Amino acid sequence: MEDQTKSFGDTAVSLARNPLGIIALFIVLVYGLASLVMLFAKDLQPADKTPLIYFQVIFPVLVLGVFYVLVSKHSEKLFGPSDYKDEANYVRMMEIVAKLSAASATSGSQTSDKDLKGIVKAVIATNARAVPSGDTTTRQILWVDDNPDNNTFVRQAFESAGLQVTTALSTDEAFQKMASTKFGAIISDMVRPEGKTAGYDLLDKMRQGGNNTPLYFYAGSNSAEHKIMTKERGGQGSTNSAKELFELVMNAVTGQPS
Repeated sequence: MEDQTKSFGDTAVSLARNPLGIIALFIVLVYGLASLVMLFAKDLQPADKTPLIYFQVIFPVLVLGVFYVLVSKHSEKLFGPSDYKDEANYVRMMEIVAKLSAASATSGSQTSDKDLKGIVKAVIATNARAVPSGDTTTRQILWVDDNPDNNTFVRQAFESAGLQVTTALSTDEAFQKMASTKFGAIISDMVRPEGKTAGYDLLDKMRQGGNNTPLYFYAGSNSAEHKIMTKERGGQGSTNSAKELFELVMNAVTGQPS
């Protein structure tokens, strides 16, 4: 009996480390109390037991409903630091969440508040996939954009997932940095002072020079036409969704199929 009590205590301590565990403990406690009441109330009339029976039938449905809302709407709040491979990522994650409310008011920001919340969920999902810690190439990505401030929060999302983001303001600067550093993936906008197709020009120049680093466009269009054109030129993807961009790049650096 003492061993069982100690085992339950250890389990309770482990579960109490994050919100999901606390919910599980609450459910066990409520059902345990309900079962004890039913056990000691065996001499009650059936009519007196009816409320308890209804409770035991309805309670799981209510729990399921609450759990669905938490997972679908507030999944970033269901994890504690110990659930992350690197607890520092949890701190970065909370910093991103704290800035979500200010994101929609950021002047010139390309990322919507809704999309940022999608990124947060994607970061959490990505935590289950380890970025190879020994491969510094895989963990380095290059972001080519003449207005890097537009992508501040998306860059923080990549960094919270363990990646290192280097920025370049032009195609020339991008090639200078590619000459000294090998990157796991490259992100580019499309229009820069260099021209309206500066992104395609960067991609064409890379492929002609034998550089096959995965490249993704993060621009104003999400049309099927631009996605097809990107693939035909040797690129890996094109989107205007921050969440989709995050998932595409993380799939590339973790070796997952896109």
